[in-house]
Amino acid sequence: MRNTTRGLLTALALTPLLTGCFAPSPSAGGSTGSGQGGTEGRLRVALAVPPVKALSPYSNDATVLNKLSVAEGLTALDEKGAAAPALATSWKRDTATAWTFELRKATFQDGTPVTAQAVVNALAHAGQASPKPRVLSDVDLTARAVDADTVSLTTKSADPVLPLRLASPALAVLSAKAYAADGTVSPVGTGTGPFRITRLTGKTKATLDRYDGYWGGKAKSAGIDVTWIADGTARANALRSGDMDIAEWIPTAQAKLLDEGTRHEVPSVRTDSLVLNTGSGLFTDVGLRAAAREAVDGSALVGSVFGGYADPAQGLFGPAVPWAADRRVAVTGRAQAATPGQVTAKTSGRTVRLATYTNRAELPEAASVLQQQLEKAGFTVKQDVREYTQMESDLLAGKYDALVFSRVTLLDTGDAVAYLASDFTGTGVYNIAGLKDPAVDRAVRAAAAESDMTKRQRKIMEAEAEVLRTDAVVPLVHEKVVQGIATGVEGVTLDPRERALITLDTRRE
Repeated sequence: MRNTTRGLLTALALTPLLTGCFAPSPSAGGSTGSGQGGTEGRLRVALAVPPVKALSPYSNDATVLNKLSVAEGLTALDEKGAAAPALATSWKRDTATAWTFELRKATFQDGTPVTAQAVVNALAHAGQASPKPRVLSDVDLTARAVDADTVSLTTKSADPVLPLRLASPALAVLSAKAYAADGTVSPVGTGTGPFRITRLTGKTKATLDRYDGYWGGKAKSAGIDVTWIADGTARANALRSGDMDIAEWIPTAQAKLLDEGTRHEVPSVRTDSLVLNTGSGLFTDVGLRAAAREAVDGSALVGSVFGGYADPAQGLFGPAVPWAADRRVAVTGRAQAATPGQVTAKTSGRTVRLATYTNRAELPEAASVLQQQLEKAGFTVKQDVREYTQMESDLLAGKYDALVFSRVTLLDTGDAVAYLASDFTGTGVYNIAGLKDPAVDRAVRAAAAESDMTKRQRKIMEAEAEVLRTDAVVPLVHEKVVQGIATGVEGVTLDPRERALITLDTRRE
């Protein structure tokens, strides 16, 4: 049976952030016993975003390693969004800033053992990476090997959700050979998951074979042949023609053209927003940011662009984060919006550089609608639309005024604080908005320090309100993702967090 999301959204609201100190199931993917399942045959998978840095976990490529079951961290996220055992079988919190993790017996795909020192080495490289992984934006982490199977982790300040943080794909534990002297990291043949990368062909293809030494048992597919297809229509066509078994992120315009049995709608924690550059350019002016916010109407995109596969934005967190609505805080203290006449005067001779990317087919269409809305408010707008990997460095360098952006808000850890810290605090490593606001930083720190679940969620929403007050980001819609799965393919995970896809049980019948 395919894994479904039924009951998951309710569970996300009810379960605690952390679980621990319990015996693991034989497999995080659902198979039992090594040597079981061995259905032969390979899976053909079309992914949307080509690798940015040769599948380095310290880039946006990290999620691919998780989707394809290549690499693991000390922990994983279970279906309820709680921390679950992965390479660690259990953990305990010793003090406010110190934790102990016990490791399972496992091997890397190059045959070397997973030891405490290997974990220390992997986490040290993550902490020294430049830029630092988003998940480490708000924490300083030190690892020490207590013995061969025990790791001690300490943080400079209390981090009550450290087990969730360690589930981030960016903190995958790879073997020593993965880490080169020049700082590059390669997961090719160095992970611990049930599938081993044997070949990576630039930004177009990857070949994965089953790793029969996996601690959780034998995968039911012999391997995975990955093709990156940035064009959404081409991905959908590849599924329809039978060239692919799985195609992620089917454009909404193509979804209804698929056979009903191959089209799978997933409520997602993905929010599409207009991000405004507060660090340089036109939108350093708070009145112009407020004018842009008032000009933009995301609800107009729901039917015209997304074909109903989206909800109007409620804030940074939408219906797939069910606790958010009940704890949402009113936004106060926003700047007064410049009038159309003031916009024209302030921007005379200057053009808003509006960027978006082609990997999600709806975004260029959304950008065209937003351009019209902004121009009615007095702005002059020019679009720059490219494939994401061609523009990421420019986005992070602040070379655009505005970005139509699609972000999975619970991607990095399953905890919303990590998203807020990486994207909106002064030290955030994914702060495309260039936001430096002391009140936002204080609110995010307050949420990060809170260990009580209910209070933490309330403080997250207070931080959301502080972010929205700045008009650095204007939420547009909350997406519903459509995944394409060919008839006869079973065991595909439909994940609202968009982190999981292929598991031990994924196979063609």
